[in-house]
Amino acid sequence: MKRLTMRVWTTIGVGRAAACVCVGAIAGLMAAGPLNPPAGPVTSSYKTLTEVEPRIAVNAANTPGDADSLFKITLPGSYYLTGNITGVAGRHGVEIAARGVTLDLMGFALNGVPGSLCAVSGRLFSGENVAVSNGTIREWTEDGIDLGVCSNARVTNLMVDRAGFTGIRVGDGSLVSGCTVSECGFVGISINGSCTVLDCVSFANARIGIESINGGSSITNCVVNFNDQAGISVPDSTTISGCVVRANGEDGIAFDSDCLILNNLCTLNGFIASGAGIHALGTGNRIEGNSCHDADHGISVDLAGNIIVRNACSANTTNWLIAANNLYGPILDRTGPASMPVNGNFAPDAIGTTNPNANYSY
Repeated sequence: MKRLTMRVWTTIGVGRAAACVCVGAIAGLMAAGPLNPPAGPVTSSYKTLTEVEPRIAVNAANTPGDADSLFKITLPGSYYLTGNITGVAGRHGVEIAARGVTLDLMGFALNGVPGSLCAVSGRLFSGENVAVSNGTIREWTEDGIDLGVCSNARVTNLMVDRAGFTGIRVGDGSLVSGCTVSECGFVGISINGSCTVLDCVSFANARIGIESINGGSSITNCVVNFNDQAGISVPDSTTISGCVVRANGEDGIAFDSDCLILNNLCTLNGFIASGAGIHALGTGNRIEGNSCHDADHGISVDLAGNIIVRNACSANTTNWLIAANNLYGPILDRTGPASMPVNGNFAPDAIGTTNPNANYSY
């Protein structure tokens, strides 16, 4: 009886092994695919290089240079760098000579040398719709980015350092966003008309931090510090809002007529020559909600026809210097005896007015 039982289990074990071999063979046939290939020529199932990277690399084959440029883009399209570029005396790094060009620096750097011209230049081509982004530009003898004659340009996410002339220059209707510009020989960021400068830093330039040549622009949420002349200088019809403007050699913010100057912080300006935190040179301006401290003049208004409300000035040599025939909310002097300390649930009014347009000296 014992021998019969052993034979039965042996038979069952063999059956299971055979079943496993059979299943394994079937699985192998299924994984191998059909034995007969489809009709027609054999083709690759992989993507082409153009499909993987549909843009054009900047190199000697695709964008050959000329007498004044290392690389020159002459056709519309999307271009990108594949490595750092080192300048050569007497040449631009990348010259753009076509409309509808997007140049992505891909995080790489364009490094200038003595005598090199601009890192990226469109100065000889009066086109439009040019974009440059995402990289570092340093020590070019002329401009970092010169798109001054290109309208509808877009310059974003760049770090520009020690350009001999201007860090970033753009033409009408352009956007400069998310850029840091420092220690340039003239102006940090220069815009023409109808432009937007947003979330930029411009500091320690030899002249002006942000300059507008024509009006109708917007400068918002920028930090503009330690420039030897004005921090921000614009003509007419410009909005400057939410900026920090500190320790510039002359005026913090200087502007002509019909501007809106809103909610800016201006401190320690005028450390080289006489300067104001905010200086209105023209008429028709609205100056509202600004804080100006530690300058020769807090808010200076040269001509009639401006409105000045809800501002605060403190610790300036002269807090307010306003010409006749301007409109302004009451200017309350709070530089006298200090208010009582507060420790608890109640304190008397230390403002001194319910006028929502009041200005304060403190």
